[in-house]
Amino acid sequence: MAVPWEEYFQLVLEEKLSMKIPEQNMDHVPPVLRLLEKRQELVDADRGLQAQKEVFEITKASLKQRWEQLEQKKQELKGSLIRFEKFLQDAEARRSRALRRAKEERHLAGRREAEALRLRAQLAELQRKRARLQRGLQRLEPCARLLEQMLELLPEFQEVPELVARFDGLADMQAALRLTERQRLAELEEARARLQRLRDSWQDELLLQGQRRAHLLERLESARERTLHWESKWIQIQNTAAEKTLLLGRTRMAVLNMYQLVCQHQRRPPTLDIEDTEGQLEQVKLSILDLSAMLAGLHQAESTAPTS
Repeated sequence: MAVPWEEYFQLVLEEKLSMKIPEQNMDHVPPVLRLLEKRQELVDADRGLQAQKEVFEITKASLKQRWEQLEQKKQELKGSLIRFEKFLQDAEARRSRALRRAKEERHLAGRREAEALRLRAQLAELQRKRARLQRGLQRLEPCARLLEQMLELLPEFQEVPELVARFDGLADMQAALRLTERQRLAELEEARARLQRLRDSWQDELLLQGQRRAHLLERLESARERTLHWESKWIQIQNTAAEKTLLLGRTRMAVLNMYQLVCQHQRRPPTLDIEDTEGQLEQVKLSILDLSAMLAGLHQAESTAPTS
């Protein structure tokens, strides 16, 4: 740890003052002499301090210069390290590019070799095809001479391709006519077979249709019977419904009459609707209950009354 300048000089001064000549007999030394000795000691101490200060300043400057040199060397080393890392990165990039180029060149060489093999095979195939064409040309040489002779006999054709095109058209037409003829013959044979099947199966079909007609007649007769049965059921249901309707009407009229009698007995006007049969029955029921309670009270009173 660095010591402040004031503390350093104070420590040196105390050290100088402590290094004085041992006193032989302080009691017999005059005060002036002791004062002079003290002053001399102070002067010597100041000189020593000044010398040490100068040495310290020189050492400080040297250390500062040395520190600056070290810092400069540090920066130089850092720059060298950065340049070395960049050099390594560039070297690695060049190595990667070289490996990639080598790989691409190997791939390209393989492709070129494969292309060369393909071209050699194609050339061999073309040579074989050329040989086949030459052999075919040699075989067709008599046909060519025959076509030339035909051109001389047929003046309406100027060139061999015209004659060949005409022949191809006629051949195509003949093939189409033959195909059409085969199709028509096949259709005729199919029609004959269908006619024969119809001739063979018309008796069976007639018998089958007779059986179906008899079955349908049976179903029709059964349906008629079911219709008559359900018609009679419907008439019976209608008659029953009419009777129930008539009975319901009579019941509603009877309930309405009883409700009106109850209202007359209670001396109040009817408040319920004419169609509210259930409400009218409820009012009649309440009135009958009231009357039953009154009658029960009267019977009880008569039974408890004293006999004379």
